[in-house]
Amino acid sequence: MRVHIASDHAGFDLKTILAGELASAGHEVVDHGASTYDPGDDYPSFCIACAQAVVADQTAGVEALGVVIGGSGNGEQLAANRVRGARAVLVTHLDLAFLGRQHNNANIIALGARFTAAEFAWVLVQAFLKTPFSGAERHARRVAQMTQFEATGKIEDSANAV
Repeated sequence: MRVHIASDHAGFDLKTILAGELASAGHEVVDHGASTYDPGDDYPSFCIACAQAVVADQTAGVEALGVVIGGSGNGEQLAANRVRGARAVLVTHLDLAFLGRQHNNANIIALGARFTAAEFAWVLVQAFLKTPFSGAERHARRVAQMTQFEATGKIEDSANAV
C-alpha cells in the first residue's frame, strides 16, 4: 500500500519513526513534509498536500491512505478535511482507528504526537491501514451523503436534507 505522511514540527519526530515502521512493513511511503525540523513551520500546507495525494491516488485506483501528525492532531485533521474527497479522523483510541475505517471509510488518520506514544501510534496506524470499509448500506449511504454535499452543497437523498 502507498502511505502518504505529513507533519509539522510538533509531529516531526513521530513522523520519522512511523515512516520507518511503514517502510519496514513493506509500504511505499511518500513524505509530504516537513522535510526538516523547523519550530516555526505551519501544518496546513503539509497536511493538504498529503490529503490531495491520497485522494488523487484513490481516484486513480491506487491503494493509498494517509497519516497526518501534529501536536494534537486537531489542526492537521481540519486541514486535511479541506480537500474534497478526504475523510480524516483524529484517532486517540484503538476503536476509533477501526471505526473510522469501518464506518466512515476514512482515508487519513490524524495523530497528536504530544498525546500519543510512538509505540501506540504505530499500533493505531497498523489498525487503520489493515481495517477495510465495511460497505454496510447505512455506512455507504452516509459517506455518499457527505460526498454529495461536498460536490453540490446539498444532501437531497435523506429525510434530513440540508
